[in-house]
Amino acid sequence: MAEERIVAGQRHGREAEGSLRPQRLQDYIGQVRVKERLAVFLEAALNRRDALDHVLLYGPPGLGKTTLAQIIANEMGVNLRFTSGPAVERPGDLASILTNLEEREILFVDEIHRLSRPVEEVLYPAMEDFALDLVLGKGPGAKALRLDLPRFTLIGATTRAGMIAAPLRDRFGVVMHLDFYAGEELAQIVERTARVFGIDIETEAAAEVARRSRGTPRIANRLLRRLRDYAEVRGDGVLTLDIVQEGLYLLDVDRLGLDAVDRRLLHHMAADYGGGPVGLETLAAAMGEEPGTLEDVYEPYLLQQGFLQRTPRGRVLTPRGYLHLDLAAPKES
Repeated sequence: MAEERIVAGQRHGREAEGSLRPQRLQDYIGQVRVKERLAVFLEAALNRRDALDHVLLYGPPGLGKTTLAQIIANEMGVNLRFTSGPAVERPGDLASILTNLEEREILFVDEIHRLSRPVEEVLYPAMEDFALDLVLGKGPGAKALRLDLPRFTLIGATTRAGMIAAPLRDRFGVVMHLDFYAGEELAQIVERTARVFGIDIETEAAAEVARRSRGTPRIANRLLRRLRDYAEVRGDGVLTLDIVQEGLYLLDVDRLGLDAVDRRLLHHMAADYGGGPVGLETLAAAMGEEPGTLEDVYEPYLLQQGFLQRTPRGRVLTPRGYLHLDLAAPKES
């Protein structure tokens, strides 16, 4: 099981993020192209007085998929019902949710890639024909029944779009990828969060938090909470650049947002495997983690920063990775 890291994009169970979420599309910072397309689709659906087409949001954790789903519901003026792939264990569970939806309402399914195949098969006619196919009874006396559903919108969110079955993926009319945020966008998010929390933060300090937040709003907000604690205990409560740098040093978050776990992974590759190539399962065993955890939690930012490369033979530590570790890259033979 992955460590609960302050720079991990996954939501911590005890975190409350609702007060930080913008409620309207115009207030949502970043993801400019996604917002532009959504604005068109939302306006068209509202003009037709119809449900928005089904939406698939995918990308690394912590980038705002749930927030976008809530904004879509707000813009459409309808309720948002929440569930997740692991929570819908049986087809009957999904049938119960679908039959309780109102016209144009939105069903948000987080981790939709974790739906079981029998549950997925219930979704196919529900998404395409707004109908629910039920089988009553068993054996020779079983009867098939088709139940009409209101026109609803399914919003699926996933960090692993490749794991969604093709028939399910093809039923989404709107597919959008959320990417890591630029530093300027994250600085705006940090300053907005500081205003919500009543934190006094200098512009340079907000930019420093943004630089070390791995392009992820959730991490930026998490770091800000911990730096507020540091400023209250070790300073006068004001987040200056010096206080932020001292606090991030205490949190073991380096200038590019890597923590001790990230650096340990890079060191393993350099010291134990000569920089690679090394297989995912071998590297996961060395780290004491599951391969899926390594692939979903640790690797995305390291790949995005150019510290690692995926090759057909395995993971490879790049010259940039060696440089970040202050190690000399091996000479090519």
